[in-house]
Amino acid sequence: MKKILTLLVLTIIFATSAEAQNTQRNKGLGAIIGDPTGVSAAYWTSDSNAFSAGAAWHFVNNPSLHLHVDYLFYRFDIIEPNKGSMPLYFGLGGRVRFDNEDKFGVRFPLGVAYHFADDPLELFLEIVPVLDLVPGTGFSGNSGIGIRYYF
Repeated sequence: MKKILTLLVLTIIFATSAEAQNTQRNKGLGAIIGDPTGVSAAYWTSDSNAFSAGAAWHFVNNPSLHLHVDYLFYRFDIIEPNKGSMPLYFGLGGRVRFDNEDKFGVRFPLGVAYHFADDPLELFLEIVPVLDLVPGTGFSGNSGIGIRYYF
């Protein structure tokens, strides 16, 4: 478990220290509501790629702390709004859940975001299949709706 936490911390440090290539407001902080519910952060590394992280509470069955980090690819607008943009995103990440039996899994996020044209806000909706690896192999999932403010 210490190796997993070390990897998670190093990933977050890397994400927050990487140089953004083309994005002026590249650090975002906000909230996600769903399963889990908590704090959501993002760090853009280019115009189409970002790290996303969350520290949240899992309420289903055994209440537990949930931490995750994902690397996201924003690829194309699924709808072209008059203002702003609405890209589809997908990615790969890791999740640690601390409950009666600590769990580690691989996340496969898929979502849609709306980036406001005149405000540094992002709304997002995502579903995330999770392949649990520790303590046993199995599938679970996360989903939520969220908002982030970029600075």
